[in-house]
Formats: sequence, C-alpha cells, structure tokens
Amino acid sequence: MSGVSDITDDEVDVFYKKLKKQIESVGYHLNPDVDFTKELLRSIIVNEKRYGYGACPCRLASGDKTEDYDIVCPCDYRDPDLTDYGACYCGLYVSGKILSGEDKLTSIPERRPSPDERVEERAKLKAQQATETISTLKMPVWRCKVCGYLCAREEPPEICPICKVSKVRFERFI
Repeated sequence: MSGVSDITDDEVDVFYKKLKKQIESVGYHLNPDVDFTKELLRSIIVNEKRYGYGACPCRLASGDKTEDYDIVCPCDYRDPDLTDYGACYCGLYVSGKILSGEDKLTSIPERRPSPDERVEERAKLKAQQATETISTLKMPVWRCKVCGYLCAREEPPEICPICKVSKVRFERFI
C-alpha cells in the first residue's frame, strides 16, 4: 500500500503546478502556504494510488468510489465552505479575500453528513428524482449575465469559471 513517504517531491511539484494553473484559470485559489498545500496534495496523490481516486486528505475514505463521490477533491463541500468560511474544510482552496489577506483563515466545521445520514439522503434523492420538476429543484440555478454560464448551487461562484467576471454579474435563473 502506498504511503505519504512513497510520493516523490517531483510528483508533488508537478501536481501542484498543474492544479494551480488549472484552478486559477477558472477563478479558484490554492492556499498560499505552499508547504502546507503540497502536503495536502501529497496526501491526495496517496489516496489516488491507494483507492483509485483522489479523496479529500482530511476525511476518512471508504475505498468505495460511489460512497465517496462527495469527497473526491474538489469535494462537494468546497464551494459552500468557500462562501461561508473563505476556505474549504482541509484548507486547500481559499477565497480571494483569504489569499489577499483581507480575511483570516479560521476553522471550518465538517459539512459531510454521517454515514447513516448519507444513506438516508441517497434514499430520499432516489424517491425525489422520480417526481422532480423545475419547480422542485433542491438548489437555485445561477446564470452569468455576461457569458450565460449556468450553475446549480446555493450561491453563485466568486468568479465565473468561463469569462472571469465577479459574482455580482450573476442572476438567479431558476
């Protein structure tokens, strides 16, 4: 089984540079503490080698990708955490305000439901999908007024991943 010490610094550096370029091109930011960030990335690489998917390094993965889809990095909780706390749970992603020093990094509470709650949610979702219509969507849909990008989430993204305008240029679409 692969461990953190089995991952070379070169592997981590390549992953860091690739991820940084990729996410910055769509309006996200990595934690500016490069050493901390690279240790998180090292752990994601370990999880990728161990399980076949890059589970969040700060959560316990089950080894079942279907069970862990919500914690494959970037996890389902990243955007709400960025909106509410300025960083994701593990601290890999930060908001522009944290990056610039305008806001301070604080602790982020765990959003992921317990295993029992996740089983319950999946059962409810399955039942809901059979009767869901636009008027019963779980989240609002936001539209970028500049390029038309659509996303379904509680709040619009900080920056549009397509045209890079700020969240003030989004409108609630549905």
